[in-house]
Formats: sequence, C-alpha cells, structure tokens
Amino acid sequence: MEDVSSFCDESNSENIYPSKSLDCKVSHLSDEVFDSRIENASSLVQQLLVEANSDFIRCPYLANLEIERRKFLNGKGDADKLVETLVHYFLRFGHLACFSSDVDAFLQVLNHDYQCELVKKLEKACQSVETVPTKALGKSVTIFKIQNTVGQLFTLPIDELEKLAVQMTDMYCENLALSKDLDEQESMYGEELLTMTCNVLVQLFWRTRNLGYLLESILILEFGLTVRRYVFQYKILLLHLYSHWCCLPLAYEWYKSLEVKNILLETACHHILPQMLTSPLWADTSDVLRRYLNFMDDHLKESADLTFLAYRHRNYSKAIEFVQFKERLQRSSQYVMAKIEATILQMKQNANSIEGEECILENVKSGAQILELLNEIGIKPLTFNQDLQLRPWWTPTYDKNYLLDTFEGVSCCPKEIMHKQIQKSEANTIKNIEKRSLIPRMVYLSMHCAATSVKESTESNASPFDPNLSSELKHLLDQYANALGFSVQDALELAFGVLSGHKQLEELSNDLIGWMNFVVFLNAWDLLSHESPTTPTTWDLVSSLLKKCVEEKITSIGAHPSSSGSDFHTLVQLLTEPMAWHTLVMQSYARSAFPSGKRKKKGAHSEDQSIASQGIVIQVSIQSACDVLEYVLNWLKEHMSKVEEGAEW
Repeated sequence: MEDVSSFCDESNSENIYPSKSLDCKVSHLSDEVFDSRIENASSLVQQLLVEANSDFIRCPYLANLEIERRKFLNGKGDADKLVETLVHYFLRFGHLACFSSDVDAFLQVLNHDYQCELVKKLEKACQSVETVPTKALGKSVTIFKIQNTVGQLFTLPIDELEKLAVQMTDMYCENLALSKDLDEQESMYGEELLTMTCNVLVQLFWRTRNLGYLLESILILEFGLTVRRYVFQYKILLLHLYSHWCCLPLAYEWYKSLEVKNILLETACHHILPQMLTSPLWADTSDVLRRYLNFMDDHLKESADLTFLAYRHRNYSKAIEFVQFKERLQRSSQYVMAKIEATILQMKQNANSIEGEECILENVKSGAQILELLNEIGIKPLTFNQDLQLRPWWTPTYDKNYLLDTFEGVSCCPKEIMHKQIQKSEANTIKNIEKRSLIPRMVYLSMHCAATSVKESTESNASPFDPNLSSELKHLLDQYANALGFSVQDALELAFGVLSGHKQLEELSNDLIGWMNFVVFLNAWDLLSHESPTTPTTWDLVSSLLKKCVEEKITSIGAHPSSSGSDFHTLVQLLTEPMAWHTLVMQSYARSAFPSGKRKKKGAHSEDQSIASQGIVIQVSIQSACDVLEYVLNWLKEHMSKVEEGAEW
C-alpha cells in the first residue's frame, strides 16, 4: 500500500525485543489508487478465504482485518465495520491463546467507547453454546485478556475486581480435568487464568494497600505451581512479588528453578540481578554474576571459531550473522554493568581488610581497567538485549515499580507509557554505568589521599605525593557530581545544607547512595586540598550524614513495616558502600598515622603533637561509625526477637 502504516520501524533500535506499536500514518496515495488497491487486495483475500476453509489457517482472516483497518484509517471505512470483523474473527479463532496478540494492533485504532462495545459483543458471542469444552474455556480466557488490553480492569470498582478474581480462579479449578491427559511440561488449558488473577490481586493491593491481596496472589501462584510445576510465567511473577516484599532468598530460589542457561542469561537475567546487587546476599549475587560473565566470555571466544566455520562452508550470511551477534553482545549494557558490579562486589566483601582491598584493586589496575569500560561506551552505543515482555505489568523495567507509587486510575495504565519508560530506563542505565565505573578508581585514589595527607603533615622529609593522583581524583569527582546532576560546588553546598537542616534529606533521595559515595570521596580528596569549609569539616560531614541517613531509613522501615523492602535495600547499600569506602579511608589514614613497629625518632615531639591532634579526628570518626553499626545491630536484634515471638512486624 506504500502508506508506511505497518509495525513501527525498529531496525535502528538497540533493543532486540522492539515494541510492536503501530505507526498509523495515513496513506499518501490518491483516493483512486487507494480504492483500486484495496479492491484488488479484497478480491485476493476473498479467494484465499474460500481456499483456506479451515479453523487452523488464520492469515486470510487477519488480512481481512488489516484491510478494514487501512480503510478506517483513510476514512474509507468505519469503526463499526472493524468491530464486526473482529467479532467474526473471534467466533472462529477466539479460543486460541494467540487471539489477543493477533488483534492488539487493530484494537489500537479504536477509541475507548468502541473498545468497550467490542468487549460487550464478544461477551454476547461467548454465551452461545460451545460443544467443545476447551474452546469454550479458551474464549472465556480471551475475553478476560481483551478486557485487560483495553484497560477495563483499571476502571472496575474494587468489589467487581474481587468477584472477577474469584471467577477466574473458580474457572481454573473447574477445568483442571481438561488437562489430565497432557504431558506435565505441556501448557495446561486455562493456565493463564491464574496469571490474570494474580494481576488483578496486585492491582487491588495497589489501590487499597491491603497486604492480604498480595498474600493471596502469592498463594494462588504457589497453588498453580503445585498443580503444574513447569509454568515459567508463575515463577517469574512469584520472583517479582517476593522481590517487592524484600524476600530475596525466596525470589532467588524461584529464579534458579527457571534454569536460565546460555543466551537466556543475557535476556532474562534482569529479573533478578538488579535486586541482588542491592542485597546482602553476596554469595548468591556473586554466583549470578559469575555464571553470566562466564557465559558471555566463553561465547565471545567461541564466536570467532563459529564465524570461521561458517565462512569455510561458504555460508556467508551465517558468518555475517555471527559477527553482528558478537558485536551486539560485546556492547551489551548488562555485560558492561556486570563487569563493573563484579569488581565492586569483591571490594565490598573485602572492605574490612585494607590489604585484601588492595589486592582486589591491583587485579583491575587500581581501578583503571574499569574506567576503560567507560571510554568504550563513547565509541559505540550500548545495546539492550533484555526481554522486557515477560516482566509483570507493575514493573515494566528494572528501575520502575508502580506499586511504590499511588494509584491514579486508568491514567496510570503502564501500557500507555511503556515505550517512554523503556527509553527512560535505558538512559538511566547508561548514566548508572558512567557513575559506577568511577567507584573502584575513586576508592583507590581516596585511600592514597588519606595516607599521604598524614605523611605530609607529620613527616618533614616525607616523599612527595604524586600531584597527578590528587588532580585525577578531583577530575573524577567532577564527573561523579555531573552524573548526579550537579557541579561539585553545588553538590557540596547541598550536602552541607542537609547536614545543617536547611535542606531536607528527601532532596538526595533520588540517588542517596550516589550522594553518600560522593561525600566520602570528597572528604578523602579534601584531606590534601583543604578546599572545603573548615567548620564543620568533611570528616564531620561524612559521619553526620551517614548517621542521619541510617537513622531515618530505620525509622521509615519501622513506621511502614508492611511496605515494600525499598528502604531496607537502601539501608543495606548505605552500610556496604559509602560506609565501607569510609572505613577504608579511615584504615588508610590510621595505618599511616600509627604504623606498627615504627621506632620513635629523637626530636619527633612536634610530629607527635600533630599525630595526636589528627588522632582525635580519626578517633571521633571511628567511634561514629561504630555507633552507627551498633545502632543497626540493636535494631536487627529487636526485630528478630519480635519475629521469633510471632509478633507482627
């Protein structure tokens, strides 16, 4: 038709799972040419319909729907005719699981009133007696799916949603006998009913904040997996529900039951990896990262052999395909992030030992090796290979969870803004990679700045510190502050404003961990430069802000014990990142100020006084860190005792 009104062109997209939204451009053809071509197409389709008189061949009927859509878009048809054609298609193929995806493109061109009218007509058509039970069940499931597609479920009152959830669950149980002769790995008839029931219950929780709905959704999915344990959709939903409740051990168990292997590690790892990276489950997180990185590294090594083999057999198209696929994986955003996070995880695991930390940093060239990944991003764009279509509706991307926001009716319907949310998530991923790749090098430079600041102030004949390292840390601080959306000076003023009470901590909440990391690294750099305000010192700033953030997060968790675990994840990150880097700075400072086994020189009285004054500063910071950790431990003990006593948290 030469009207470009087909599926949107995603040929230049960096996502291997493009959205299937339609680019509904009106034809540029003249009316005469359009009518002629439509007439020819209609004749061909009618001929095909006669020849393909079967309940299994859908293409001619879909072609008929497409003709009606084109006519409607160009003002040659009407919505009533399109609705009528959709009803006829339902009568023939409505029992198929693919029906809703078949007609999704045609539903998009109808306004809401016509969509609702279509649902009513489908419900009426479904009331006719169907002699085959499986087809009757399939058509009922299809109507539920169409209702969800057009957004009707977001407009129903709470009591009707509850009845709908009960209706779908009853329908699933009543039709279990239809699947008794199927193989245990085959899809059951009506297994999507429990998935839709879960989605309805989650929406009810979103509206009411009643945790009972979330609990029921979990129980229903667990029941479904008891009946048929190979339904991966149930497992993915459970994984995300347990993640929302901060039950990551259970979420990880369900992820492992999916038996994700090979290229699925690249496309499906996003279901669990982001949550694991912010959790205290370091051993399991390390295992996820190791398996993923091993597959990627092995595949990239083997791709050269596969390419050569295809070329040798003169299968040149396959050789080109291998090369393109290899390049795509090499530029995978998840691959780059995993390499960065694997190093940071090792650093967190060894933060209690400065010698162990130095060994980790030495393996990545003092963090310079990780910085090289950042340089590679500027050469070629990153690719996003995750299959987001399998994610639950309430968390369309790893960094978005609608359940954390308030329900705002149908305007919140994620389907309407899915494409924009994916674009926003990809931009956030790139910014996060830029920020996280700086951390290993900044930790290394911070440790050296802290150590050298002691030597410069206490040893008159100390070897001069390499000024390039100090200037490099200042440069990286500029980059890190820019990633946070501020200049270094503005970031420093905001941090001191929060400490003094002139600013609220919520102003840092968009990236609290990033802010606290920045303050820790700024303190290390200031030990040599002395450019920040002297009262309070940056030592005071770090200690006070860490204490303030930890106390407020614990208070928030206690005030909303039945909410999601987002505050708990933040608390874990506060202790395992900025607190960890701060303790490394203090260890470096203390090791240089009080070297073990060093003999005292004659006439070193002035140096002793300097060390003593500095010792007071480091002692206050160490004590503050210990107090924060003790506060967290006491809170955890109190919480665990309540759990053991069966009290409600």
